Order: sequence, then C-alpha cells, then structure tokens
Amino acid sequence: MKFSLSWLKQYLETDATIEQIAATLNAIGLEVEGIEDPAEKLEGFRVAKVLTAARHPDADKLQVLSVDTGDGAPLQVVCGAPNARAGMIGVLGLPGATVPANGMVLKKSAIRGIESNGMMCSTRELELGEDHDGIIELPEDAPIGTPFAQYHGADPVIDVAITPNRPDCMGLYGIARDLAAAGIGTLNSLPVEDLPGTFPCPVAVRTEDTEGCPAFYGRVIKGVKNGPSPQWLQDALKSAGQRPISALVDATNFIMLAFGRPAHAYDLAKLRGAVVARRAGEGETVVALNEKTYTLDAEMTVIADDAGAHDIAGIMGGQHSGCGDDTTDILLEIAYFDPTRIAKTGRKLNLTSDARGRFERGIDPQFLDTGMALLTGLIVKLCGGEVSEVVRAGAAPGTPKIVHFEPSLVEKLGGVTVNPGEQKRILESLGFSVVEADGWAVTVPGWRPDVDGAPDIVEEVVRIHGLDKVESVPLPRAEGVALPIATPAQTLERRVRRAAAARGLQEAVTWSFLPEAPAQAFLGQAQDERDGELWVLANPISEDMKAMRPSLLPGLLMAARRNLDRGASALRLFEIGRRYLRGPGGASDERLALGLVLAGEKTPRGWATGKAAAFDAYDAKAEVVALLAEAGAPVDKLQVMGEAGPQFHPGQSATLRLGPKNVLARFGMLHPRIAKQFDIDGPVALAEIYLDAIPGRKGAAAFARTSYAPPALQAVTRDYAFLVPAGLPAADLVRTVQGADKVNIVAARLFDDFRGQGVPEGQKSLALEVTLQPLEKSYKDEDLKAISDKVTAAAAKLGAVLRG
Repeated sequence: MKFSLSWLKQYLETDATIEQIAATLNAIGLEVEGIEDPAEKLEGFRVAKVLTAARHPDADKLQVLSVDTGDGAPLQVVCGAPNARAGMIGVLGLPGATVPANGMVLKKSAIRGIESNGMMCSTRELELGEDHDGIIELPEDAPIGTPFAQYHGADPVIDVAITPNRPDCMGLYGIARDLAAAGIGTLNSLPVEDLPGTFPCPVAVRTEDTEGCPAFYGRVIKGVKNGPSPQWLQDALKSAGQRPISALVDATNFIMLAFGRPAHAYDLAKLRGAVVARRAGEGETVVALNEKTYTLDAEMTVIADDAGAHDIAGIMGGQHSGCGDDTTDILLEIAYFDPTRIAKTGRKLNLTSDARGRFERGIDPQFLDTGMALLTGLIVKLCGGEVSEVVRAGAAPGTPKIVHFEPSLVEKLGGVTVNPGEQKRILESLGFSVVEADGWAVTVPGWRPDVDGAPDIVEEVVRIHGLDKVESVPLPRAEGVALPIATPAQTLERRVRRAAAARGLQEAVTWSFLPEAPAQAFLGQAQDERDGELWVLANPISEDMKAMRPSLLPGLLMAARRNLDRGASALRLFEIGRRYLRGPGGASDERLALGLVLAGEKTPRGWATGKAAAFDAYDAKAEVVALLAEAGAPVDKLQVMGEAGPQFHPGQSATLRLGPKNVLARFGMLHPRIAKQFDIDGPVALAEIYLDAIPGRKGAAAFARTSYAPPALQAVTRDYAFLVPAGLPAADLVRTVQGADKVNIVAARLFDDFRGQGVPEGQKSLALEVTLQPLEKSYKDEDLKAISDKVTAAAAKLGAVLRG
C-alpha cells in the first residue's frame, strides 16, 4: 500500500514528520518497506528564466540560451526544445544533477562546439508527466533561483506492507485510524455527503447468487461529463502506483485506495435490461478490462445484463461496458462478495487485481451505503450530473461479533501492564465499542474480520500501547543440569550437515513443492515405497509447485541443471530436508532424508592426469558410507543389496541395508531416461540417505562414548586368499570372516580382487587382511591355527575355498 504524505493528512490531523510517522507505523505492526522523497530526485534542479534565445550557429534545431538562475551570473545552455524562448520560466538542471528519467548525470559539455552548463528539462525527464514535446513552462510569478523541489512541493511517498489479516489497512483511512490510535494525530471524520436521489433508478438491480453476492447496491447518475481528473486526484493515484485514466475511473480507484471499498461504474448506454449478480454459465466468456478473454464455470459469480456477462464479480470489470470519454450516463455498483468465492475464482483464472486483493481479505459489509455516498459525492463533484435513488438488492452479513474480554488478560498474555482506562481508549479509537459489565463485552467493527477472540483483543491493545514496552523475560529453567536444547533428530541433522560440508559438498536449499512430472519420476524408490501415491496439493501456489516432493533428488537435479547451464564445471550438491509420502490409503508421512548429486568433472583435465574424469557410482557410495558413519550407523554391518530404483542406472546402483527390509540409503548413476527428462548431459552420480531409518543408540552409548583403553599387546595380521563364485559380493565375505571369531578378530578388509590366469572360469580370487588382537597373552601357533580354521570354515559357508 503506497500513499503520499499529503494524502494521509487529508484524514489525519498531525504535525508529525515523515520519520515519526514511519517509526510509528513500524511500531504498530504496519511495516514500512520504503520512503520515496521526490525532493531527493529533484536535487540540483532550479527555477530559471530564459533571458535570451539565439539560433545555434552549427545546428538548425538547437538554440543557445542565456539563463538566469538567480545568482546574478547568467549561464549559457544549449537547448533543442521548440518552445524555448526569451522570457519564459522553466526548470534548469545544473551540472552534477541526476536526471530522474534516465539516471544521466549532467555536466558541462560542448554541444556542436558551444559550451552548455546544464539542461532545460521536460516533464518526462523529471518524471512528472509524459510530455516530452517541449520544456516545462512555469507561471510568470515563479520565484527565480528557488530549488524546483521546494517550488513544486515534492510530496514524500510511503510504502507499507499490509499483512493478509489487516484488510482495514488496504484503505488509507484504516492506516490513519491506526496512527491516530497510537497518538500520532487526530482522525478526521469521513467526508460523507449523502446526496438524495431526485428520480427512481431506471435500471433494475438484483442478486440471484445470494451465496456469492449477498448484497448488490446500485444507482444511476445522468448527465456526467467525463474527462481528465483534477491534478490533486491524479497526484494521489500516482503516489499509490496507479495510472490516471479518466475522472470516472479515477474516482472509483480513489474510493478503493482511500477507504478499501472497491466499486465499479458502467456506461449505462451499453447495458441492456436488468443488471444481475448471478452464477456464470459453464463455458461462458468475459473480455476483461485487461483485454484478455476468460472462460468461466458455474462456480463463479458474474455481473450480467440481458445481453450476457459483463464483469468477473469482485475481480475485474468487462471491457465493453466500461466508461469512456463519450459516457454521459452511468450505473454505479457497490456490492459485497463472498471472500472464499473471490479467492477460488481468482486462482482458477490466474487473475489478480486490486479489487480481488481486498475482497478476498474481507471488506466491511456495513460500508455499502457509506461507500455509495462517498463515490456518488466524488463523481458529482468531478463530473456533475443528477443522481437517482439507490436500489438495494439483498443484504450483507450484519450480525456484529461480540467478544467477552477481561482486561487482566493483557498482562497475562501480553506481558505488559496497561490500565483498563487506557485499554478502553485504545479499543474505542480503533473502532471497537466496549461495554463494561461482568468483564467487558467488546463489539468488533465490521472492518476487522481478523478479530475472533480475546487473544486478538490483547494483541490490539499491546501493539498500540507499544511492543517495545514488553520486557524481555527469560524462560523458566529447572534447577540442576540443563536439559538438551536439541532433539536427537536435530542433533543428527546438524552432525550430518557439518560432515557433508567438511567433505567438500555444497549445501542447497530447494523447494518442497515440485512440478508433477519431476515428482512423479521419483515416486517409485526403494522397495518399501513403490506402492505410494503422489501428494498433490489441492491449492497450489502455481502449476510448477503443485506436488510435494517424494524425494530430495529431483530438486537437486533441477538445481544441478541450472548450474551446469550457466557454465559450472563440477557440482557436489547436498540437501537435508523432508520428503513427503502418501500411502495407498491416503495416509501422509514426512521423513527426514539427505540427498546428494555429483555432476560434471570429478577432476579437471591436466598434464599429470590427462582427460577430465567424471563421477561414478563408487564416488556416491563413498560419500554415503562416510556420512552414515558420521550419523552413527553401523557401517560395518551394512549389506549391499539390489537395484536402487527405476531412477538409477541398472547394474550401476544399489541400496545399503541393515537386514533385508531396513533401507538406509540408495546410490548409483542416474538412469539415462531420467537424465533426458531433466535435460542433463553427461554422467550424474546421486544418492539419498534415509536419516529417519538409522537406528538410535541404546543405553549408555546414547549419552557418552566408552573410555578408550589401548591394548597392551601388539596386533597380528594374517592374509587369506579365497576362490569364490564371481557373483558373490566381496562385502559378504568380509563380513563373514570378521564374524568368524568375534573375540580375536577385530578387523578384516579386502585388498585384492583378481580374475585371470590361474582362476577357474566363473570364479574370482579375493584376498583379505585379517587383524587379530591378543588380550591377556600372546598367540601360540595352535591359537593361530584354531582361528584360521574358524575363518576358513565360515568362508566355506559362502562357497569360498582357500587357495593353495
């Protein structure tokens, strides 16, 4: 919501400065996003008089002017404006001034060999209008040498962010009311001039959709003269970011911006028969004021006559019934529309407007007659005319909302002491009425639909009294050892995030919403989730944010594509967040996960390494294993099983599990089909860790690490080479050997995988290094032999034979 200081002062008697007003707005919850002071843009521009004007010796369309700036020493200025002449008074930009329209900094320069000390300006160059045919001509009594900003009366413009729960502040009068309640001035009464009708309204007005349009008021004004609106009105609209159009259109926009009350004016000559608020026909079309055609359905409300629909009710008027310069008779419409219906219609049509923004937030239902009187008075003042009686169809919701309130709640809930008399003053200055009985009965004004109960009343009192007066109070703390401030899940998330960053991965933050196609591509994941359904929002922000992500990987792939398209050579991205699942029965679930994507060059080309190397599935696996170890997962017990899902390349992907069902992670190379869908060239390694599936620590291990006691005796290593079936995973053999004697064997690792001469067809040779740790005494030969027998016996269960 933007408005000028002078416009605000039409409704608020105050001597406060612009800085004081801005500070008060921020203090009462109306955030000031910015202040534009035109005086700053016009700095360096002066009122100046042209003393002489002579033709430029080397240019037919240029003149050399002698300009008086009030300093006693005329300046020479070269000017190309056709209306420049001796004796006229205009605006001179001095060297060092910045032209608002284009940002050009003026300086002394030679134009066709003649020195010029500035520029005579047009209204467009100073952003005061669209005229660029000549320079500004000021009245003869304009004081020479005066800064133009001072002469023009530059009016600061305030830009305030209005939260969705404050529809009353979508009109400037509501903002003035809040400021007056905060003690920044006195609120002026509404300038209502109720003009009685001199003839019956010649147009029948009715509502046939009482759900979508409970109340529809109209009246006719005959004999109006449309044209440009006066300067004061144009200035007000421009300060709000509106473009002046004509007196009739500007009047309706002014009432909307000043009082938050949308209205519409129809050219009576373009209407046929009765004007009705009704449901749209299925497939009915309307050409709106933005010159676009919209196809409607039966759930939408329109304003129509016998010829068809004219308006998309409460959102945008129709083009063919709008007012033009030749309009002489008009029908004014002021109605109350259901906020929910307006919101649904706007979303379906993807159509936004100032009217929609106000109606869907909630318009004061009791402001119909007052709004009609204000609009009628303004139009008659601007355009003249004779007014008819008002026709009222239906009735707006009129039951006032009464909240039972105890003044003591302000201290209990708000944490600040405000005496009851001050509380009552604040509420009444905001438009609430207070009846003191057993407790207070507070009647909520119609322009505050956001106030539902006593806590909302407390909020109103506290924000006007001053949020800065609420003291900071520490939360109560139990005696003894402080409780942990983070949950186990939060601690896990922080630890894994730091570990990923330490390994050189870059954290990304992507949307939780996705387009349907990428989300659908990652719906089938590990085996326990392939029967789920996509979680599609009923009320999405847009089509590109319609589905909740079933995986973090599609968002990371989209981020990778954007970066690769912009020239990134290597990407190592990760993200920690929730994925959203919905089972066949509709049950929804959120699960914590970590996704990572490795794309581009793993190592760049170089004289020592040759060509650039790309990432592969083993790089993804290495990251997964390292992060799982940091998360506390028993990585030595993990099993590599199966394919990771349809999104991964067959034969180049797998899952890491604890047992056959508990999937902790999946990793591998991206399937070429999915890579094509995401428009990514080159190999991409990716992985997803299901942090919620990692088993928690039990017992004392959850609180503290066990004490470290180094062994007294030196460890012993023994090497074993086994012939095993070619399809046997090496990890299975390592795990089996390490478990053969849990007392003595402390580690086992693979150090060779050989297939070739001397190894039978269909087999491979796996060599393991086994570490043995004596406890109380050194091993003897018979001890080592007994351990070796256990190792070979355990390996034999997998079909492994010790090589001779």
